[in-house]
Formats: sequence, structure tokens, C-alpha cells
Amino acid sequence: MIRTGIFGGSFNPIHKAHVALAENICRTGMVDEIWLLVSPQNPLKKNLHLMNDNLRLEMAQQAVKGHPMLQVSDFEFHLPRPSYMYHTLEELQKTFPEHVFTLIIGADNWLNFDQWFHADEILKHHDILIYPRKGFDINTALLPNNVHLLEKQKLFPVSSTEVREKLEHGENVSKWVDKKVEQILKQKNTSN
Repeated sequence: MIRTGIFGGSFNPIHKAHVALAENICRTGMVDEIWLLVSPQNPLKKNLHLMNDNLRLEMAQQAVKGHPMLQVSDFEFHLPRPSYMYHTLEELQKTFPEHVFTLIIGADNWLNFDQWFHADEILKHHDILIYPRKGFDINTALLPNNVHLLEKQKLFPVSSTEVREKLEHGENVSKWVDKKVEQILKQKNTSN
């Protein structure tokens, strides 16, 4: 069985911290590979600044080139919306029975995991890896046996929102995004 980590997100846009985090998680040996699942829309977030699905997918694909343990997936693009992770994991397991899927989420998402659609079913059938987020503390003593906090993960001081804001102000974002992603973002900004 292939141990596949599912790292879902809007990746609006994907930045170097997303890729570095995924690489670091692969190095823990807890998964063999990670699929970055570009989400059409998080049902728990109202995002009025969401870039086009295919544009976000293209940027993610460019960002993981040269990272053999990372793949980008548009799997949720082909599922009914809103895209609930419960349905996504169920369909992934049916489509790829040779994989064991582990959900990768941030500490902020773990703290509201009880609001997720069928959270109890996800917990029953999948391991969960939680990466730290500044300001969101996790009490490891309260975690179920199949939920693990990746305590030694480096915190990256950047978010997609900050990247978008810097772009809107004409600031350089090369420190935060892959060169090809930056080119796509610049083309998008000049065509608006």
C-alpha cells in the first residue's frame, strides 16, 4: 500500500512555504508521498478573492516541479460542490484502492475539526497529521491515537493572503513564490 498524504487547500496562490512543509512532512517517513489537492472552495471559508481554479492548479503544478514526492491533483474539481473532505477521501479511496490516505491539516483547522462534515467518520477511517500554525496551540494529550502533531515542523511566516496583498501593491514576491508561479501571477495582474 502507498501511504499518501492529502494536503488540501485553495493554494490561492501556492507559495514556497506550502512546498517546503509538504517536503518536510515526507521526510518524516509518515507518508510516502503527498498530493496537494487544489480545492474549488472550502465550505467553511468565504473567499471572495479566489483565483480561477485552473490558474491555481497550474501554479501548483509549476511549484512542485523538481519535487518527486509531491504531486498536484484536481480531483475535487470533478466532485459535487461544495467539496467536503469526507466525500473527497471516500472517492479517493474508491478510485485508488492501492493507497492509504492520511489527511494533513493545519493546527487552525484541527481546532475547528468538529465543524467539518462527518468529522467523526474521517477520524474513524484516516490518520491525521497536524502541522503547527502560529497562535493555534494543540494539547497533544487530547489527541486521538491516529492524530499526530508534527511538532518539529518549521513555521513559515507567509500566507497566500500576504502574497496577494504584496502583488496588489506592486511589491516583489520572489522571496515567497516559485519563479514560474511569480511569472503566472504577474501575467494575471497585467491582464486584469
